[in-house]
Amino acid sequence: MDLIDLLQQDTTAFLIFTGIFSLIIGSFLNAAIYRIPIMMQKEWHQECKELLQEDSNQQESVASKKEETFNLMTPRSTCPSCGHMITALENVPVLSYLFLRGKCSSCKIGISVQYPLIEIFTAVLSIFVAWKFGFTWQTLAALVFAWTLITLSIIDAKTFLLPDNLTLPLMWLGIAVNYNHLFVDLQSSVLGAMIGYLSLWTIFQIFKLVTGKEGMGFGDFKILAALGAWGGWQILPFTIFTASLFGAIFGILWMAIKRDKNANMIPFGPWLASAGFIAFLWRDDITQIMSGYLSP
Repeated sequence: MDLIDLLQQDTTAFLIFTGIFSLIIGSFLNAAIYRIPIMMQKEWHQECKELLQEDSNQQESVASKKEETFNLMTPRSTCPSCGHMITALENVPVLSYLFLRGKCSSCKIGISVQYPLIEIFTAVLSIFVAWKFGFTWQTLAALVFAWTLITLSIIDAKTFLLPDNLTLPLMWLGIAVNYNHLFVDLQSSVLGAMIGYLSLWTIFQIFKLVTGKEGMGFGDFKILAALGAWGGWQILPFTIFTASLFGAIFGILWMAIKRDKNANMIPFGPWLASAGFIAFLWRDDITQIMSGYLSP
């Protein structure tokens, strides 16, 4: 019996495999969460230099280009405090953090608990997705969806950014996977993307017209469009309501903890992603309940 047959026939083995593989994915998500905002800043800086015509006319050497290369793979991960290059053994998900007791092996400065927490959360959520959809193409697609939402949520929570190079491909991928009704029919998917974007865009414009302030970023429109593309337009009312509720509760608690009424800058993306993924997983149940409340 090969691995594919084993995973297809043995649910326990499939869930264990998914959990272990997702721990590795969680480690990669940590790298993406750290690197993507820096990549964006470097890109903006380069565009500003070109716009201001501050570029040097001299050709850069190949060596200098290699030194400036910064993407999801290059350069290798290092300790932000001392620059120690992290070895493969020091990069094993969760286990390395426990073995190192949460400290750099070189300078002994503490390592953020974010890293093992994201790895564990990614694995737990992935196991749940695998359990819900089983050994199907739905599981593979839903895992990619979940992993991208985790990345977007943490980036937004840390930097107030929702990168277009994640939100827009996620939206188009949602339409693509639903071309043959993987989760919803194509019409619901396309309408979900359109209504998802335009609904928050409309709220944004009205809020700006009334108050003169911008209440949210354009990335929020795009992540809701992506959620609508994956789950259909039917999940949007629940997503918007629940995300707003979660965000309001968190905002009130945050201001109370900070004891500052001006501490009102909170990212909306994580709440949209959380509410949207809940609606995506239990779409039929939520749609049925909401239809019952809305029907006369």
